[in-house]
Amino acid sequence: DKRSIADNIQKEARNATILFIWTDCDREGEYIGTEVRTFAKRGNPNIQVKRAQFSNIEKSHVIRAAHNPKDLDERQALAVSARMELDLRIGAALTRFQSLKLQGRWGLAGDALISYGSCQFPTLGFVVERYMRVKNFVPEPFWSLKLMHIRDGTSTTYNWDRSRLFDRMTVVLLFESCMSSPDALVKSVARKPTKKYKPLPLTTVELQKQGSRFLGMNSQRVMKAAEGLYTSGFISYPRTETDQYDQAVNLQALIGKQTNDTGGWGWGDYATGLLDGAFEQPRRGKNNDKAHPPIHPVAYAASAALADADQRKVYEFVVRHFLACCSEDAIGETTTVNIDYGGEGFHASGLTVLERNYLDVYPWDRWESSQMLPRYQEGERFVPNEVTMTDGKTSAPGYLTEPELIALMDANGIGTDATMAEHIEKIQQRDNLGVALVEAYDTIAAEMSLSRPFLRKEMEVNMKRICKGELAREDVVHQCLEQYRGVYARVSQHLSTYREICAKYMI
Repeated sequence: DKRSIADNIQKEARNATILFIWTDCDREGEYIGTEVRTFAKRGNPNIQVKRAQFSNIEKSHVIRAAHNPKDLDERQALAVSARMELDLRIGAALTRFQSLKLQGRWGLAGDALISYGSCQFPTLGFVVERYMRVKNFVPEPFWSLKLMHIRDGTSTTYNWDRSRLFDRMTVVLLFESCMSSPDALVKSVARKPTKKYKPLPLTTVELQKQGSRFLGMNSQRVMKAAEGLYTSGFISYPRTETDQYDQAVNLQALIGKQTNDTGGWGWGDYATGLLDGAFEQPRRGKNNDKAHPPIHPVAYAASAALADADQRKVYEFVVRHFLACCSEDAIGETTTVNIDYGGEGFHASGLTVLERNYLDVYPWDRWESSQMLPRYQEGERFVPNEVTMTDGKTSAPGYLTEPELIALMDANGIGTDATMAEHIEKIQQRDNLGVALVEAYDTIAAEMSLSRPFLRKEMEVNMKRICKGELAREDVVHQCLEQYRGVYARVSQHLSTYREICAKYMI
């Protein structure tokens, strides 16, 4: 119950002349600001209301924001209120429908709450779609050719340009054609400089993905640790879509805070090297939420100062990622040799890493020198030491990983950086019921299936159009409700089919 907070705002406003809103500078922050304003004006209709625009809590930034107040963005607040109304009305209607129609069946409790959410369900849809692909996968046999040549004591493996074929007899004939050739012809030798690009500045989605992939933590644990580091003043606000630094940010000053590495993290000398001339401006991504900068360290923290193991992992990742962003790309050289043997093309490639640069501080990116190729000359001929025909079978795709799921949600506008982890946590509780619900909706209302991301993605596009003044809030709400009402009506008309499909997975 937030009534006490609302009453306090109303009370304090009575003796005030101006109200400063310091909520986060994003859509949700604008909406909360309008709610605060509403209760403040109940206490004092004449109070002046301004909002501070800030993206971190460093002293100079806060002072600058206080000296340059803005008005609240009414359009952003309208977009949030539209989304809240839609989520509530759609979620309540479909949760009630699912619960009442399925309660007490197949072992479900008589009062089971089977919730629906317009972000939660498409998230479940991604998982179920991959599950069904794995379940229904049928392996296919294939055959391939491989060639090996030894020169100067170095063994080089050449891979077939066709990669693989699914007709054994065709491969046998091509293999015999190769074996009838006396030697192989070197068609080209190409040496090219290459780079391993340093990471983009860190966003919330990327932190969640990499935390799951590299730190062994699910997205909820990652965000809990990041929020703890933020409130302790060690990193910037951890909920951001921005992957580019504003030119006003003094990156070298932030690097300087990491040079005196008394806590033994191991990056002090590297940070010093950046300030001594190795610094390079970070790459600029395509996203800027105009509210918060990329996630970065704002203060040095010794390992012993972070009592929580998760916070230590996340802090180390954030700092190393930031230092990597301010470094040079890794430099290498690739060599590719293309040959012709019996009319078939083969190739071999090798990589030599010349300058590791950012890789020295960022151990999660692997870029190692591969097989060293002997010297070959274009136009020369050689006799292969071994030519083999190999076989195998196609393998099923893996089940969806959390980093893959987060990437899909981000690409399709499902959830926000603040809610993705919550949606993932919730769908893990579905088990077979989740598969049943997805198939039921896909079967009955295939053209507008609730498990697909399209309805939610369209809703988010319309939220942006409200922010730009291109659409009215009421029109967006009405349009979205009509779309979901159509699905609701279709499923209601085919209730027996809905239950039969669910029964397949629940019995």
